[in-house]
Amino acid sequence: MKIKSNFAKRKIADSNIVVPVGPAIKDFNGMITLNDSASFFWDCMINETTEEEVIEKVIDEYDIDRETAKRDIEKFIKMLEDNKLLEK
Repeated sequence: MKIKSNFAKRKIADSNIVVPVGPAIKDFNGMITLNDSASFFWDCMINETTEEEVIEKVIDEYDIDRETAKRDIEKFIKMLEDNKLLEK
C-alpha cells in the first residue's frame, strides 16, 4: 500500500496540509490537516510499504507499545481509505 501520487503534503505555517494535485483537483474538494503523528505516518507511506512496516517505524519513532501503534495506524489507514488517498 502507499499514498496515491496525486496528493501532496505541504507544510503551511505550523500545519501539515494534504492537497490534491493534477487530475485529483477536480475530484477532491478541500484539504486534510494532519497532526505531527499523522504527518509521520504519511511520510512512512509515500513509498510502497506494508502495515507491519509502518507499525515498526512508529514504534521506533515514538517508543510506544505495539497495540497503540497498530490502533493508530489502522485509524489512519481508514481515514486514507475513506478519502480515497490510498493505493493498495
